[in-house]
Amino acid sequence: MEFTEMSGQGYKRTNFEEDDYASNGGTPPPADFTHSVDFRGTAGGVRGLRLGLPSWKHRTTQEKVLLVLLAALALVVIILSGVMALTDAKVKELEMLNKKFCMTPECVNIASTMLTAMDRSVDPCEDFYTYACGGWVKNNPIPPGHSRWGTFDLMTQKNMLVMKNALDKPDGEFKSTAELKSKHYYLSCMDEDKLIEKAGGQPLLDLLAGLHWGLTIPAWGDSADWALPQDWSLDSRMEDLHLLSIGVFFSVYVAEDAKNSSANILQVDQSGLGLPDRNYYLNKTISEDKVLSAYLTYMTDVFTLLGAPNKTIIRSKMEDVILFETELANITTPNEDRRDERKMYHKMTLANLTRNFPRIKWLHLVNHLLSKVNLSVSPTEPVVVLAPEYLTALDALLTRYLDTEEGTRILNDYMLCHLVMDFASTLSKPFREAKRAFSEVMTGTKGNEDAWFNCISDTDSVLGFAVGALFVRETFKKGSKEEAQEMIENVRTAFTDNLPNLDWMDDATRAAALDKANAVTDMIGYPDYILDNQKLDNKYEDLKINKSNYFYNILEFTRYGFKKSYEKLRQVPLNEWAMSPSTVNAYYTPSKNTIVFPAGILQAPFYDRNFPKSLNYGAMGVVMGHELTHGFDDQGREYDKNGNMKNWWGADAVERFKKKTQCMIDQYDAYTLRGEHEHGKQTLGENIADNGGLKSAYNAYSNWVEKNGEEQLLPALNLNHRQLFFLSFAQVWCWNSKAESD
Repeated sequence: MEFTEMSGQGYKRTNFEEDDYASNGGTPPPADFTHSVDFRGTAGGVRGLRLGLPSWKHRTTQEKVLLVLLAALALVVIILSGVMALTDAKVKELEMLNKKFCMTPECVNIASTMLTAMDRSVDPCEDFYTYACGGWVKNNPIPPGHSRWGTFDLMTQKNMLVMKNALDKPDGEFKSTAELKSKHYYLSCMDEDKLIEKAGGQPLLDLLAGLHWGLTIPAWGDSADWALPQDWSLDSRMEDLHLLSIGVFFSVYVAEDAKNSSANILQVDQSGLGLPDRNYYLNKTISEDKVLSAYLTYMTDVFTLLGAPNKTIIRSKMEDVILFETELANITTPNEDRRDERKMYHKMTLANLTRNFPRIKWLHLVNHLLSKVNLSVSPTEPVVVLAPEYLTALDALLTRYLDTEEGTRILNDYMLCHLVMDFASTLSKPFREAKRAFSEVMTGTKGNEDAWFNCISDTDSVLGFAVGALFVRETFKKGSKEEAQEMIENVRTAFTDNLPNLDWMDDATRAAALDKANAVTDMIGYPDYILDNQKLDNKYEDLKINKSNYFYNILEFTRYGFKKSYEKLRQVPLNEWAMSPSTVNAYYTPSKNTIVFPAGILQAPFYDRNFPKSLNYGAMGVVMGHELTHGFDDQGREYDKNGNMKNWWGADAVERFKKKTQCMIDQYDAYTLRGEHEHGKQTLGENIADNGGLKSAYNAYSNWVEKNGEEQLLPALNLNHRQLFFLSFAQVWCWNSKAESD
């Protein structure tokens, strides 16, 4: 090792090896020694710059190796330090992102789903629907057997599959007799042994023979002047059909008295059209209108399949039936003119009903129907007539037709046609194909839905609470009822908090509205009794099901439903569920002041306990607010907090409310779809509920944020939670539809 040593005589260069100095006890440097820098002058100026360190050439091989390794190690340390510094910064960045964004599997999945449904090339301020649903519309074409397809339909299909898988299990796994009945009904519909196909139209012919109408299809269909039996009676034929719940000419049923919700009462209303609405008939001709033409073809084909030999004669008879239904359509009150339920309510005795509309033997008809449930009434029995103008016109129309033999035959053919059309789709494939061809023209539906889907849907409509028990056990998560209840309360609070802001509402009406809102009860998920095997069995005890005879099951359910309806006449009304647990929908009952949310809709994308609250309030919260607002729309406002129709609003508030609603009617009238204007008056109640529900849900979410703080954002969407609220609201309404179904 080389040093420059300082001595008293000046500078003297000394060389020694570090090893010798260290090991051989060499004289240590003087106390005033320093590791110095020696500037040695020369004639040329600076001679050199030297450190007090040995040169590389004097290093040993071992030293050189160690120094190289040391340098390499230092380089590695520097590199690792840099990497660690970068990694630490990245970790901190990720930690910050994790605090800012929700990265749970549920959040990532729903963010991906929402992103896929969007079309972000569209400006949301110009076309919010396409911005929110453009991707969904593109990626979800209407499947066979449907005229429209949306989020509701996807959820329904998912729910149906859950029930199918449950019904496919062995009989031993069913917990109740009612659940087993639902499986047997489903099997009869699926018809694996092809018994429906083998029977053809015979079950319906047997039903007709059992009515003893003195009529056979071959004889009736082979004569244009077919003679009516001597004992033919309009009233007896009509009674037979009403026993089968076929509402020819009008409907008769038992329901809660709108002005006394603690009692049931007989009610009479307009009915009797073969097509869904009067507008299908008005200002149209059979030869020029495609729906009426398809309707004629359908009826003709069905009677031909049942054995009518002369298609020309059948077609002529069915043309007369359509013309008669057109006359019924002309006297039928439009739906948009039936929104004021107080104006529709006309209470009278059966004696007065007979006096006002004498063409029908009302007392005899009602007692004939009630005899099936061992009840009878006197002429003083009260009845609510909801369409007196219609009944007046019907009375005159029937009198005119009964005055001639030809007119009487047309009335006979009309009733026969309704009997046949009501059951035709439950027969073999040729009958179902005839119905499919008609539906394609009327609704744009092409192809057929899978048989299992149709049969599960049918089973749900017949034994909905039995198969609903299976559905609830499979899907409804523990705690969902309580969480939904909390959301409802938050939406209710937001609704009532807004009442003071309504400047058109006087203080007395506002106080009554607050009382009604607070009195609204809710039913969530499912009725408790369906998970009690004995109670569930009791509900369906009188319903007989044969797993090998589908037509028999249809008739049994028709009679079962008739009995359940009419035996309520002397019973106190109960707050019963009107939808099965698997239903993807919700409703408000004005006579009970109750909002109902089945388990079927309390699922993603409407609701998931692991979703951000903005999404839950934007979807399910709006549905809750929608149903709550129905209690205060143009129809719901006519019922008080106890469910009775009465004037509980101040007169001035009513007038100001009507002016507000007219503004909304005009607004929606101005909207067009496929070139046709919407019907703002007919859809007023839904429009009020949509707007009120959206406002209440948004305010409820804002209140939640104020109390709990902002939520973590969803990744990739680049939207705040108030924007996500509206996006969630929009996306549950994404759908495709055929022009015919709009």
